[in-house]
Amino acid sequence: CDNTFISTVQQRGKAIIDARGLSSAASAANACLDHVRDWLCGTDGRIVSMAVFSKDNPYGINDDIIYSFPVTCSAGNYQIAKLPISMKSFQRMKATEKELLEEKKTALSI
Repeated sequence: CDNTFISTVQQRGKAIIDARGLSSAASAANACLDHVRDWLCGTDGRIVSMAVFSKDNPYGINDDIIYSFPVTCSAGNYQIAKLPISMKSFQRMKATEKELLEEKKTALSI
């Protein structure tokens, strides 16, 4: 089940193209609109996933990258929510952190 979920998430762009016959760009644009709306208008306590600066996060992720965390938003501010995570999820988060740090290093070397 877990491997099926990961594969499904990794292939979501292709699934959108196959289902709609259109580029996934419209879906990405809609996600950007949702992100800004939640950030500026608030989430009324609802937890959403948002790419934010990682400083002082409760998950042990490096403090100097942009990372997707569960957050709540109010009046243009966000608060990273601390949710319980499994060891497997933590390991995946750390793998993503490693990839992001490598990409950051590459980008800064250009």
